[in-house]
Amino acid sequence: MAKSNPVRLRPKRACPICGRPSQQSFYPFCSARCADIDLGRWLGGKYAIPAEEGPDETVREDDEDEPKEP
Repeated sequence: MAKSNPVRLRPKRACPICGRPSQQSFYPFCSARCADIDLGRWLGGKYAIPAEEGPDETVREDDEDEPKEP
């Protein structure tokens, strides 16, 4: 009986940190080292989604004293 090739559910892509081919056990990274570098960047705040506060999101001081209606 011949061995069949496993079906890949994830597309092959380059490691987002170093560009080498990704490994299935560390997907989408190539190694534990690159995965740890990415985690360090997240925890260090290097990755951030910019947010803009609109005029409706700010709280005015005079609104805090008014009673809220049920």
